[in-house]
Amino acid sequence: MNNRSDDKLNQLVASARVASETRAQGYRHKALTMYPHICGRCAREFDKKNLFELTVHHRNHNHDDNPEDGSNWELLCVYCHDNEHQRNLDTSRHNGADKEAQRKGATSNPFADLKSLLKKKSE
Repeated sequence: MNNRSDDKLNQLVASARVASETRAQGYRHKALTMYPHICGRCAREFDKKNLFELTVHHRNHNHDDNPEDGSNWELLCVYCHDNEHQRNLDTSRHNGADKEAQRKGATSNPFADLKSLLKKKSE
């Protein structure tokens, strides 16, 4: 890529990050005022010193679904939040979400030309 397209890509990524952080701050602030500062899974309590470790989890995994009543949110510590997303990924894979990828298998055959290579070597 040339410098112009690199700059354009960098600007696009930066603006997407800013938009994401702005959106997150909006619902994060609302969730932190609505709910007690306790992880919904492990029940760890948070105060001003470690509040940054408390995250907002979207129950339906849609970060754009932010109802004013907070019904799609729950507060989770960073560890429980990571665990929740990993469980969701594992469940998706287990339920066949990746069957298309599994069916395709290898995209190349490393032994395709083996016979001719062995023939050359023996000559």
